[in-house]
Amino acid sequence: MSMKELWEESVKFHGHSCPGLAYGVRASIIAMEKLNIKRSQDEEVVAIVENDACGVDAVQIITGCSIGKGNLIIRNYGKQVFIFIKRGYDKALRVYMKPMPRNEEEGELRKKVFEKTATEEEKERFNKIRQERIEYLLSAEEKDIADIKWIDIEEPERARIFNSLQCEVCGESFMETKGRIQDGKIVCLECFRYKE
Repeated sequence: MSMKELWEESVKFHGHSCPGLAYGVRASIIAMEKLNIKRSQDEEVVAIVENDACGVDAVQIITGCSIGKGNLIIRNYGKQVFIFIKRGYDKALRVYMKPMPRNEEEGELRKKVFEKTATEEEKERFNKIRQERIEYLLSAEEKDIADIKWIDIEEPERARIFNSLQCEVCGESFMETKGRIQDGKIVCLECFRYKE
């Protein structure tokens, strides 16, 4: 797929267009090219993301990594860092997306838009600036928008499927690794009460 198609698919999945999503698109494309990988059908590729922001949706769409498959791991440090692992490969690729500087005008507009005090003209100007950022992130040279390096990392375990148990308090089934024993009963985490 072309950059344009990948962008459009990501926007469709995410629900709107924004610079944060563009970070994830570029990080994913960089990884796919440098690791010479295709979209992961199962767990051939693992993504470790250091945020829970918009770009993570692009990682899912482009790389095929997902929480449900167990090959998308979120370590929320609030950083625009994306680590990609090709199973069986001796190195992982770490992509740090550089922050884009904001000028005073953009800062003021952003504040007004998020506080819902912006006029229609201010919203329009803010959206134009955001669109320019998106276009830049999608077309700029890698070196201008990202720090890319190969790192050593322990390859995460493949996803495991566990047995289900039935909670003796609420009666609902849950994954056995999430259970606790309380007052001689097997209980789910939701029903488990920590004793002081």
